[in-house]
Amino acid sequence: MMPTEQTDITTGMHLDPSRAKSLSTNFASVLSRIQAASSPSKSAIRLVAVSKLKPVNDILALHQPPHSHLHFGENYQQELLQKSLLLPREIRWHFIGALQTNKCKPLAEQIPNLWCVESVDTVKKADQLEKGRQALCEKEQDYEAVPLRVFVQINTSGEKEKSGVEPKDAAALCRYVREECPHLKLQGVMTIGAIARSKAAGEGQENEDFITLRDVRNHVAKELRVEEKELELSMGMSEDFENAIRCGSNEVRVGSTIFGERPSKQDAKIKETVEAGRT
Repeated sequence: MMPTEQTDITTGMHLDPSRAKSLSTNFASVLSRIQAASSPSKSAIRLVAVSKLKPVNDILALHQPPHSHLHFGENYQQELLQKSLLLPREIRWHFIGALQTNKCKPLAEQIPNLWCVESVDTVKKADQLEKGRQALCEKEQDYEAVPLRVFVQINTSGEKEKSGVEPKDAAALCRYVREECPHLKLQGVMTIGAIARSKAAGEGQENEDFITLRDVRNHVAKELRVEEKELELSMGMSEDFENAIRCGSNEVRVGSTIFGERPSKQDAKIKETVEAGRT
């Protein structure tokens, strides 16, 4: 599907003005909190608005002026694919959910404006993303010189139910992405971390998951002989993004604070029907 076709779809999409205003207020509040938590000398923090289980109307409301936001995160592959076909190619999609190896190739191949995959934790997944991006580049020449960015996910909390590579194995996987996957770009390292640790960290204290990720990044940079600033830290969500920024995060992933509580997966709608002229 060509970008012009996607834009035509959004032209006829109606937005609920009261919902758009609420989203705008929430979004502006998060931006203000990010700025307050950032040091003046630090580069701008990337905000990924996590829109999983929310309709494309909500995404469009924030993508349009005055915010003109670009970075949105999704957890489910099929939902991301459907949304990507309905929204402009200017949007920079982040896949932040758990990855299945057999879904990696189609994910990277079917969504040209997939900007980043943040949950790479095995060589096999990196290989399949590489194959998918290569296949896309062969079909769409506009993307030949545009690598798919990836974060290597680190299990900093040691929780068995959490995805992510062990900190001790991070450097090897990062090296593999850099040296064996020419259509991928190693953007940095990511963690989800334990919410309990964020809640336990008092004012002025650092979450130990964030400290661990920072240490892993520094070790990986040393092993790969690159500067630490070349590898980003993706850490911090709605409950703890300010703490994450103070610990050095370059990117935060914020969902419910912007979009509100999510519906169940079975009740979620890709697109809301809004009557024209609704106020």
